Amino acid sequence: MNKVILIGRLTRDPEMRYSANSDTKIARYTLAVNRPFRQDGGQEADFLPCVAFNKTAEFAEKYLFKGMRVAIEGRIQTGSYTNGEGQKVYTTEIAVERQEFLEKRIDNNQPEMDAAANGGDGYLNIPDGIDEEMPFN
Repeated sequence: MNKVILIGRLTRDPEMRYSANSDTKIARYTLAVNRPFRQDGGQEADFLPCVAFNKTAEFAEKYLFKGMRVAIEGRIQTGSYTNGEGQKVYTTEIAVERQEFLEKRIDNNQPEMDAAANGGDGYLNIPDGIDEEMPFN
């Protein structure tokens, strides 16, 4: 079984391309995944190249961006090619089958809620006198 599930942050915006001999959409991005241990007090990460195709590629291009935390599910795929100098180069990447963003894009046109607006505990303050209108009281 070849199954990978990763959570990490994009190191750059996805790059969209089309395959050379078909209309297959291809999005490529790199995912920085923190390692579970720290060496010398600093966090270490692996930088994993990811590739998504067609609808999954469109989703990546439209909704994912540099720095965003995402969860991906896919498989490891390997390949090889001969570079311009005649040397064989081996590749390993994650073929993304599913991806979910774990945080939303912040729209610069919308004001962000600050800690004072929501009481600092993650919940909105309910104005006084509105208790009658609230369900489940």
